[in-house]
Amino acid sequence: MSLTGTINGNRTSTPFVKRLADASEPYLYSAPALILIIGVMMVPLVVGISYAFRDIQLLNPFSGGFIGLDHFRALSEDAAFYRALKNTLWWTGASVFLQFFLGLILALLLDKPFWGRGLVQALVFLPWAVPSFLAGLNWAWLFNPVIGPLPHWFFAMGLMDQPGNLLSDPRLAMWGPIIANVWWGIPFFAITLLAALQSIPRDLYEAASIDGASWFQRFFSITLPFLAPTIAITVLLRTVWISNFADLIVVMTGGGPADRTQIVASYIFTQAFKRLDFGYASAIALVLLVLLLAYSMLIILLRQSLLSKD
Repeated sequence: MSLTGTINGNRTSTPFVKRLADASEPYLYSAPALILIIGVMMVPLVVGISYAFRDIQLLNPFSGGFIGLDHFRALSEDAAFYRALKNTLWWTGASVFLQFFLGLILALLLDKPFWGRGLVQALVFLPWAVPSFLAGLNWAWLFNPVIGPLPHWFFAMGLMDQPGNLLSDPRLAMWGPIIANVWWGIPFFAITLLAALQSIPRDLYEAASIDGASWFQRFFSITLPFLAPTIAITVLLRTVWISNFADLIVVMTGGGPADRTQIVASYIFTQAFKRLDFGYASAIALVLLVLLLAYSMLIILLRQSLLSKD
């Protein structure tokens, strides 16, 4: 009787073990990748967040203790941070708008067949392959009135009183990194929007043309609705990237003159690698992370609400 019970018990437990093994098999296969992602992304993120609540100063051997919310209290009274936050809105908004607008025009032009289109596409996408550090150096030289042509061209067109350095003018300095960023980032929108344009069925345009629809009617009735999902995700990604993108500003202006081009990302760089205050820099980075997460959630919720209405 006991032998039968044991045999029956093995028979009833074997299917459960098999089901458990089958259910856990995909997770076992993906475990190495998950462990790598956690080790590379989550661990530094948690450590960086912990720095925001500690006094981490590299030149102070007695630092490292827990200080709670002291960094955030100091941040709430930091006028330079609010100036950098305002500059970040201007830097991000102008860069994303101009990159998207010019990238969309470029994608529409490249969507039309013409002789040498492949070569033109390769040349158009070339700026995206240039390292951002090198792009910043090139544009800094172009804006230099001694070795660069741009100040003399602006003077000839009446845009400047004299061929001076645009990057040293507090009123115009932000336009230098913005122009460089637009040049560097246009290919991103052109590539993604061109791919989305080429996926639109051509029969729709032919039917609309037969019905007498103009170019603007075809654009707003066919092209724009098909591009809407791609536009939403590209604008979201590019906004987050540009908000965290300080390479061009660090190389071209260093945040000057008089902090007129200092954005939050470059302010983090200044606090961490110039003043060596990693605790305060981590607190600023945490605030930027929260703001970008709120923006991302807002865009996602807005897109979902528009899709639900459709």
